Amino acid sequence: MHLLFRLLTLSALVLGTGATAAESSRPEWSKVGDPATGPASVIGSPAAGCLKGAVSLHEDEHSFQVLRPSRNRHWGHPATIRFIGELAKAAKGEGIAGPLLIGDMAQPRGGPMPVGHGSHQNGLDVDIWFRLPAKPLSRTEIEAPKPVSMVYGTEIDEDHWTPAQARLLELAARAPQVDRIFVNPAIKKAMCRAVPANGDREWLRKLRPWWGHDEHFHVRLSCPADSPDCERQKPMPEGDGCGDELESWSTRPTWPAPTAKPHHQSRPLPEACAGLFRKG
Repeated sequence: MHLLFRLLTLSALVLGTGATAAESSRPEWSKVGDPATGPASVIGSPAAGCLKGAVSLHEDEHSFQVLRPSRNRHWGHPATIRFIGELAKAAKGEGIAGPLLIGDMAQPRGGPMPVGHGSHQNGLDVDIWFRLPAKPLSRTEIEAPKPVSMVYGTEIDEDHWTPAQARLLELAARAPQVDRIFVNPAIKKAMCRAVPANGDREWLRKLRPWWGHDEHFHVRLSCPADSPDCERQKPMPEGDGCGDELESWSTRPTWPAPTAKPHHQSRPLPEACAGLFRKG
């Protein structure tokens, strides 16, 4: 019995060592502190990709602020940077209070993140918080911001959800360069109810229900023209997405968001990413 236990223990140690070695042999994209040189180019998909010629988002505290800058996840394709600036300008023009709070985008060369996201790899994703502060956050608050959920159970939380959040989301969805936006199903449901049946509902199609996403909305841009190696997303279903598709989420627990866990990349990255990781 003791011998069997020792053999099993040894086997577990060997297998564990092998897995650890395999993990450690993978490129650690989060440790690369600067972008790859050359013209901007998106490579691969949001869940298996990388980014060349990335641009850092430099905040304008009266229009938008970059959250947790020490994580170095505020990089993107120039199209993403332009979109954020244009959205912030449009929001300000509509009288939406406070600077926009910009969460995770991509790492300097994209690639898998160690914790929190399976996507955000090719420079076309950006998380924008629903919280709209009355004034710019302090440096301390920027590094440890407090999110505010817009959802309680399966409905929006009317103590926090206001017409300003709804209008901001609509402005983002109407932007032609936006492919889709991930939001909590309760938020999608609220937006579906708010738009008249005989009104312009085409942009609602871009709002895709997903787990979590109650404190922020996750914008994903379409592949830019300068990136032939960008993998396009599968087409969304026809219609506004407010019918059976949305109703199917009513029986699933989508709030609160699951705790962030270490990310283990399952999809292989494009070959071009291997060269991008090695080169300057």
